[in-house]
Amino acid sequence: MHCSQGRPQSIEITMEPHRGIRGRCSRCRRPAPGYDHLPQRRWLFVPLWGIPTYFHYAPRRVECAEHGVVVEHIPWSDGKRPVTCAMMGFLARWARRLSWRETARAFQTSWEAVYRSVAWFVQWGLAHRQLRGVEAIGVDEIHWGRGLRADNFLTVIYQIDAGCRRLLWVGRRRSQATLRRGLKALGPEVVKGLRFVCSDMWKPYLQVNGEEPIMRRKRPLSNKKGFSDPNLLNII
Repeated sequence: MHCSQGRPQSIEITMEPHRGIRGRCSRCRRPAPGYDHLPQRRWLFVPLWGIPTYFHYAPRRVECAEHGVVVEHIPWSDGKRPVTCAMMGFLARWARRLSWRETARAFQTSWEAVYRSVAWFVQWGLAHRQLRGVEAIGVDEIHWGRGLRADNFLTVIYQIDAGCRRLLWVGRRRSQATLRRGLKALGPEVVKGLRFVCSDMWKPYLQVNGEEPIMRRKRPLSNKKGFSDPNLLNII
């Protein structure tokens, strides 16, 4: 523990590899004989007792039979990021409650560390996301920033099924091309399985709703599935 004027400044944890256990290839995760060591690195970990905590470790390089000489798999790290996976998840979750700047100040890190943690968490979520059972979606626009230029609007697609409500896709601008790109990103299987679309009355959105083959037959819904919004379109 590093202290200054009697107050703890940081906790530094130095780790050593187990001599009896081989390192694992970072690509195939199979044990491989050691090759050499890289210089010591430092990773930011979840703060303990409100004190910034760091891991110190000199990664080994291993000689994998399939992938050659590579850096070993480090379970708390993802690539060359200077923040542990646990800390990135920690910051990303707090960033849902606080602004990114406030999150950085609260946990004595940088705004960029919070930004990169959120980006990593989103990428992980998208890679593990399952889109089965999506029957109802909402299409809406969001204004952000200053001004009323096209780039100051976002198109959002979200799931509004009774058992699951979540954001599915966000795209810049509120044009037909943006909405088509969003539907394409969801995939044809998801679009074919849709039964309801609750759409903003913005004309480009309604035009796409009428042009998409799966959305051609539509009529306003009322008192169905608990909705009475005239913007809700039945597309079955």
